[in-house]
Amino acid sequence: MSVVATRLLAQSNVGTGVLLSIPSEATGAKMPADFVGLSYEVQQLVDPDFFSKSNNGLIRQFKALSSHGVLRLGGNTSEFAYWKPTPNSPEPEHPHIREVVGEPKAQYYAVTPEAVRNLAKFLEATGWTCLYGIGMGTNTPERAAEEAAFAAKTLGASLQYFQLGNEVDLFDRHLRDPKTWSARTYLDEWLTLARAIAAQVPDAKFGMPDVAGNISWLTQIADLWHSIENPPSITTLTHHYYFGGPATNPEVSIPNLLKPATMARVQKTADIATAAAAKMGARVRMTEGNTCYRGGKPGVSDVFAAALWSADYALLLASNNYSGVNLHGGTGKSVANSVGGFLPGDVMLKNQGETPEQIATHPHPFYTPIATFASSYELEPVAYGLKFAGALSGGSFIPADLSSKLQAVGANATAYAAKLQGGQVSVIILNKDAEKDLGVTLDFGAGRSGTVETEALHAPALDSREAHITPSATPGLLKGGRYSVTVPRASGIRITLR
Repeated sequence: MSVVATRLLAQSNVGTGVLLSIPSEATGAKMPADFVGLSYEVQQLVDPDFFSKSNNGLIRQFKALSSHGVLRLGGNTSEFAYWKPTPNSPEPEHPHIREVVGEPKAQYYAVTPEAVRNLAKFLEATGWTCLYGIGMGTNTPERAAEEAAFAAKTLGASLQYFQLGNEVDLFDRHLRDPKTWSARTYLDEWLTLARAIAAQVPDAKFGMPDVAGNISWLTQIADLWHSIENPPSITTLTHHYYFGGPATNPEVSIPNLLKPATMARVQKTADIATAAAAKMGARVRMTEGNTCYRGGKPGVSDVFAAALWSADYALLLASNNYSGVNLHGGTGKSVANSVGGFLPGDVMLKNQGETPEQIATHPHPFYTPIATFASSYELEPVAYGLKFAGALSGGSFIPADLSSKLQAVGANATAYAAKLQGGQVSVIILNKDAEKDLGVTLDFGAGRSGTVETEALHAPALDSREAHITPSATPGLLKGGRYSVTVPRASGIRITLR
């Protein structure tokens, strides 16, 4: 490892590299200290020991990912949960739904006070807060309000806000009448539930609408919002994002995941979302997403390419004033249940001839940031990318459009600069090219001097089932206000001026 780190982090006198000027003023968006987040299915609460203070392995990995993160509970399974306040509480009657491919089957399960109390202790142990999802598709205002009141009292300051409904723009597939379902009818229904909760929890805060992909709903809701009398307190507009899917889709590939056009589309979504949020005086959060929907794709979602993607994706959204991102994951069973009972990636591997024993060596689901192997938990490559980006948390971005300057010379690379809370300037460069190293000279200004520390996000190859973050052994120095570095192919480097 020390040899790899030396190759990655050695300062170079690059004569033909790209020159990036780093302004001194950090007038861009501030990246919240708790920007980093994870998303889990509500069905994970069926096992009250999963999110609990006794689950030391999971607590350790949450803290390794971020000291102040945000756990979002939601997902497709949230629409089939019901609140069971006592052991003797009967299961309620459920409405009829249509079963469609990719959506959960009509299997209902209870969320109990024990699970919520254990969740509170888990959050306390990790230092994280929570976005608490309550189902809308098969729920009633009365049950929603009763669950919310208990959650608010139990979670206390660990609760950021309630989320009502998951991927509501897709309700017309299986939960609502496609002839009448719209952003308008959703909003009317959402207000009924939110006001029932606010009657029980007067200081309740909410995020909404948590759409799967129809970002126009955010615009429509923002336009309708001014006509609502005494609206509930909205802090965040929310949406999901998956690069593509399912696993059997040949377009879900490493080259397509990492090409510049992928992030260009993300930027268009961010432009629409942030404009809608500004109308409502809110911020935007990406509350569920990952590389490949319906559980991820082996060889794409569980390899180092996903680390470069997640680092770039998180930093792009942070620079667009998002309050955070929540990468989806959890146990294989909970995610499989959320998409109809099986993971397409498993079928793909079986058809490729892998044995059950070989398939079991992959994380399940394939995109999960924290994998569960028996009783142990491991950070996956996609989590390392999120952690690498999270190093800028608490800082303010320096608006310099560095990525465009790199791509203008043909580099498949992006870069972001921020001034950290302590005043240091930190630059992250991600070289997503599978073959070409990238020479970069950072110009901090002729009058600047100081010590430079570096760390690398790296692995042997884009398709390696591993990722590492390695700090430099010795610091460097600015020379005439400049610092030159080679960013090897398929790697990232963070340069911090002390």
